[in-house]
Formats: sequence, C-alpha cells, structure tokens
Amino acid sequence: MSTSFEANTLSGSLDAIDLQLLAILQANASISNIALADKLHISAPTCLRRTKRLQQEGWIEKQVAILSSDKMGRFMGHSVTALIEVSLDKQGEELLQAFETRAVQEAAVQQCWRVSPGPDFMLVVQVPDMPAYLAFTQRLLTQDANVRNVKAFFSVKRAKFGTEIPLPIAMP
Repeated sequence: MSTSFEANTLSGSLDAIDLQLLAILQANASISNIALADKLHISAPTCLRRTKRLQQEGWIEKQVAILSSDKMGRFMGHSVTALIEVSLDKQGEELLQAFETRAVQEAAVQQCWRVSPGPDFMLVVQVPDMPAYLAFTQRLLTQDANVRNVKAFFSVKRAKFGTEIPLPIAMP
C-alpha cells in the first residue's frame, strides 16, 4: 500500500531512492559516491547522476563543513552567539526587504528569518566578543531609523544543533 506521499512524490520529481540519497547526504555529505551507491543498492554512475540532478534542480543547495562553535570559540579566544528579535517601525514590503538585504550581507549573521506574528525578524548572530557585537548592532540596528525594537538573547549553552530536514522515509 503506498502512502499519499509516495503517490505525490513532491510534484513527481523525487522518488524513494532520491529521498534516501538526500537523507544520507544530510547526515554525511562527505560520503564517497561509491559508499553512497552501496548504501542505496544502485550503481555508482547512477548514484552520481542522481546526486548531480538533485543539485541542478536545487534540492541540494550546497555542501559545507560545519565547524564546532565550541572549538572555534576556544581557538579564537571568545565567541558570542546571540539570537536577536528585530521589530521594524514600518513593515512595507520595500522596508522589510531593505532590512533583510542589509542583514544577510553581514558576515556575523548566520541565519535571518522573517517571522510573524511578533517581531519582524529573528537573527542568529555569531561574533568573536562583545565589542564586535556592539559594532555589529550599531552598524545594522542602531543606524537604521526604521528599527523600532531589538531584543537580544545570548547563548549560554547549545543543547542541540542540526541542519537535517526530516524526510518521509524509513531508512534501512
């Protein structure tokens, strides 16, 4: 019996093997093509073609190395992670887009989310220390006359961090 997802397969462009491939790559993007093909029980050339197609179609945005923020913080001497709520005074589309554009250009901004209800944006910011945080807030938040309210929360411990999107498949 097939599930409604299998019948739908996300607009017909993903099948069960694609979903398994994506699940494996989310957990370990450095896996070799041969090992990936072996896990999927398909040939290496077929696996490579599928992976390339998923990249070309935008299912895989990019492959990166995720650094340990704890180790990098110790290496650099300090590290401050802030979760920042930003509310704008006026929320016209042009004004929202203007703030978003400025925020994503900041190297310290790891994530920028436009949210509703409540604040207009949630930012995840990583800076080396508090002077760098102050400089960041003055550049992005204080100098913008449309920023009405800022509420910052500073991380004291990261209990969980993940990048994987749960997929509707059962892995063997």
